[in-house]
Amino acid sequence: MSEQTNPAEAFIRKRFETFKKLSEKTGPEKAMQTMFEGYAAQIKQRMEPYLKKPTLAEGLREAVAEFNKNGWDMDVVDLSNKGIDGALEIQRFCPANNIHKEFGYESPCFLICDPDGPAIKEAFPDLKAESLCRQADGACVCMFKFERPSQS
Repeated sequence: MSEQTNPAEAFIRKRFETFKKLSEKTGPEKAMQTMFEGYAAQIKQRMEPYLKKPTLAEGLREAVAEFNKNGWDMDVVDLSNKGIDGALEIQRFCPANNIHKEFGYESPCFLICDPDGPAIKEAFPDLKAESLCRQADGACVCMFKFERPSQS
């Protein structure tokens, strides 16, 4: 295994190591259940301070600033329109890079980004979160759209 160069890569590598070990013991489905048990509560705790901001864009910009300090390269675009508070989160650099390949997986998405959608929906029922494109699928960026009813 190659050494991580930033906290994001360390986090991703640890997640894949844990999943691989659990999968070998219990199978992939049980490993996912075990790893993401209580994940909605974790997402709520982590995201709630940002989502309390007047707009999604404002809150997500603060969150992205923290992610960028740890090796991500993300930006936020305000999409708010027609009574919808909306934002795009654009990720130019995916620190998962090729880490998933070290563990024998074709894509990092199933373990890094995909679990967030259901957890966000459970933690914040009024917030829609959608993955629009992924670097792992050949896109130049990963892009996620967030929408909720306007707060104003």
